[in-house]
Amino acid sequence: PAGSDSGFASTSGSMLLLGEGSPSVLLGVGFLLLAVAVLLHRESAEPPRMAEDTEKLRKDLRKENKSCFILGASGETGKELLKEIVKNQIFSKVTVIGRRKLTWEDEAYKDVVQEVVDFEKLDEYSSAFQGHDVGFCCLGTTKAKSGEDGFIRVDRDYVLKSAQLAKAGGCAHFNLESSKGADKSSSFLYLRVKGEVEAAVEALDFDRYTIFRPAVLMCDREEFRLGERMFQKALIPISYVFPTALSVPITTLVRAMVNNAALRSDKKVEILENKAIHALGRAQEKPK
Repeated sequence: PAGSDSGFASTSGSMLLLGEGSPSVLLGVGFLLLAVAVLLHRESAEPPRMAEDTEKLRKDLRKENKSCFILGASGETGKELLKEIVKNQIFSKVTVIGRRKLTWEDEAYKDVVQEVVDFEKLDEYSSAFQGHDVGFCCLGTTKAKSGEDGFIRVDRDYVLKSAQLAKAGGCAHFNLESSKGADKSSSFLYLRVKGEVEAAVEALDFDRYTIFRPAVLMCDREEFRLGERMFQKALIPISYVFPTALSVPITTLVRAMVNNAALRSDKKVEILENKAIHALGRAQEKPK
């Protein structure tokens, strides 16, 4: 369903297939993952440089009184992103756009605006996308949960239509959570769809468009998925040696998304690979 991150919302096609396999298969690929980690650790993409102190950049963003919307706030990434934004009072107005109303016990969420929409009839809800300076899209589902057609509809069609309405509504900076390895020419359905929607949104010509391509998201998902849990455990020892190669903590990803929004950039299109996400998401951490 729309509004929930995919089981491996940020992983390569081969990892996605492994994640759906048996625990014995997952554990049996440890050496293969280690070899892949060595290769992926040499990513060429340079992380964006924080020209100033992160907290100062965030403070400056607050002074601009910008508004934002989040798509997919019921999923793991969207939920953590909303928490990061609300906790730090980054934007003057925060709107959650989703298929159902969410509830929060924390008083900090009392000013969050909710727009409930039907993703099959988004044109009828264009007003929900109007008047936002920054947009964050964390929509996603899985082929296992929604079938092939459902996966394509959510991860490509819903995302693209939302971006079109956001552009028409005045959004200047659109942020898309995609996947490591996204490629519109890929033979893997997952990576191909991610690559297709990346390109389609780019064609909309936002003033600024940022694509985040995280690897496997490390988080304690509310929905228990045995294959994913086993796969994450198999990655733990590798992440100690090559922390930026095959995985990323979900908290690091959302901090990177917020920090990047605070950065001044003259690039219309930015693609942040997993290594850059790690660097940007940890920019405010104090050296040990």
